[in-house]
Amino acid sequence: MSFQPRHPDFERRVRTSFAKQAAMRTIGASLEGVTPGEVCVTMPFQADLTQQHGFVHAGVVTALVDSACGYAALSLMEAGAAVLSVEFKVQLLAPARGAWFRARGRVVRAGRTLTVVAGELHAYARENARENETLVALLNGTMMTVRDRPGLND
Repeated sequence: MSFQPRHPDFERRVRTSFAKQAAMRTIGASLEGVTPGEVCVTMPFQADLTQQHGFVHAGVVTALVDSACGYAALSLMEAGAAVLSVEFKVQLLAPARGAWFRARGRVVRAGRTLTVVAGELHAYARENARENETLVALLNGTMMTVRDRPGLND
């Protein structure tokens, strides 16, 4: 699906906002790619982010995919508008184990107030390699457009 951004400098806007997000910085996430309606975020494995069995915690998995989806929605927002997650469902399909992870968020439908998003998280067995990919999680969600709120417009 092809979308037209409503902000002329949507990529810079997404990258600037992502750089401000302390949660993504804390988990070591990086913004890999931004196109209208789609964002990819990567994260290396970190033992500090695991649960008792050594897999990346489901809360971290969810945060990573939610951010990718939220920024995919933001890539289509007009100036002065922000986006907040209002609802999502995550399906955990495999243990989150690997050398690194890639979350892809994409817009399914962009409305004036609500944007429907879908995301997925893949794990990769070796650093800097794209083979041995495992689908770890799927996210389906809804993002709400927030307008005219001081402090939320970027």
